[in-house]
Amino acid sequence: MAKEKKRIKLKFRIALTAFFFLLQVFFIYLTTFVLKQDYFWLYSAFELMGVATVIYIVNKRGNPSYKIAWIVFILTLPVFGILVYLLWGGQRTFPHLKRKMKKCEAGYKKLLKQDQHVKDLINYENNALTRQAFYICNESGYPVYNNTSVEYLSPGEVFFKRFIEELNKAQKYIFLEYFIIAEGKMWNEVLKVLTKKASEGVTVKIIFDDFGSANRQYNNFLQRLKSKNISVAVFNPVKPPFDIFMNNRDHRKITVIDGNVAFTGGINIGDEYINQYERFGHWLDSSVMLKGKAVDSFAVMFATMWEYITSEPIRLSKYLLSRNEEANGYVIPYCDGPMDYASTAQGIYMQIINTSHRFVYIATPYLILDNNMINSLVLAAKSGVDIRIVTPSTPDKFYVHPATQFHYTELLEAGVRIYEYTPGFIHSKMFVSDDAIATVGSVNMDYRSFVFHFECGAWFTEESVVGEVKAHFKNIFDKSKEIKLEEWKKRGFFTAVKQWFFHLFSPLM
Repeated sequence: MAKEKKRIKLKFRIALTAFFFLLQVFFIYLTTFVLKQDYFWLYSAFELMGVATVIYIVNKRGNPSYKIAWIVFILTLPVFGILVYLLWGGQRTFPHLKRKMKKCEAGYKKLLKQDQHVKDLINYENNALTRQAFYICNESGYPVYNNTSVEYLSPGEVFFKRFIEELNKAQKYIFLEYFIIAEGKMWNEVLKVLTKKASEGVTVKIIFDDFGSANRQYNNFLQRLKSKNISVAVFNPVKPPFDIFMNNRDHRKITVIDGNVAFTGGINIGDEYINQYERFGHWLDSSVMLKGKAVDSFAVMFATMWEYITSEPIRLSKYLLSRNEEANGYVIPYCDGPMDYASTAQGIYMQIINTSHRFVYIATPYLILDNNMINSLVLAAKSGVDIRIVTPSTPDKFYVHPATQFHYTELLEAGVRIYEYTPGFIHSKMFVSDDAIATVGSVNMDYRSFVFHFECGAWFTEESVVGEVKAHFKNIFDKSKEIKLEEWKKRGFFTAVKQWFFHLFSPLM
């Protein structure tokens, strides 16, 4: 009963924030109404500002599909639209926050050195891989490594077993960064290990996103962790007033242990991820464990975010303790965020599609695409590349699933094969191509991941692990329903209308 009361307090905080957000929207609407009724000249001035704003949006850098959604909104509701745009849509985040992140990142990235011999080797071995690798290195700023082993872990139950094993081995430090840390069976086991390790003198630091986690934790969550000598940072706490930065979330999933072990992928810390309770049928997710030099990059990602949130620097030089692992192939950790106009994660996905020769298999919980991504998929499929995409059969959000399905017709007509995972909800975010490369990370194929969220992942070429990812895809296809074009065209009229409607707002989702 006490825990339920504490959870109610957290829900109240979220409800209060939502109330103030709706109050802001109502105030903007009321302002619009009053201006139109009593101050027509001022209303007309706002209409002119709306036209000027549309011209500005057309000419600014950014995603055309995202621009179109705002242009339609502003032209349909001139005054209301422009006020909403100025509050929540004018930029990806505030300039002073960009400067702060850039400063934090620069301080830690200088600790990472590209081994030129490794870069020369990958260039010598495979031109297609070189193009992808050089793009990731140049755009994300993280090196390409060898001497790093990769272990593919799926579903969540398999990941969790290895996760606990590695946490128990920690001797120096544990860094955790997750969108969701939800109290329950999974967290209780993790906390048991973290508490033990902290008591033994192991440094334990945790970052979690407030929007993703707040409704999944009991009250005094932070205080209870700090009492166990565990340091905690909360990314972007949800609170009124609701401004543009509330749209930016830390969606990354990172664990770094002793500088030589890292986990990343789609798996958060919550019971649904290991199927301890059923939300949307069977929950299928994926992760990778890295050991070796590439772990340095994930330590830098964590330290950058830690200092950004807390303004407390980490003496990272003493935490970069990685050693070489006997392994074939190459690994590039990468991350992306809303602090610049680059869409690194989307670029990585498009590079994989554009350089493929035989096949590309894709798993994503959301398929909300812009024209650039659609064109890449269509051109590859029409060029004879076997493009297959798996999305969930059971949606987690009623408004996102129709937007995901909107592009099915165009993709199917081009020859892309689409599957829906019928046992439940597939939350994996992964690509595999040509038996040569794969990537597993936190990046969904939607605007939120490509534009608004902080994301991460790992690109790798180790042949046996790439083969495991491909084999897992084959298993997923067998369990999924393939969407056939002729059958899809016969879907109901109201289903199609719903897809059209939600697609109009998909860049804002």
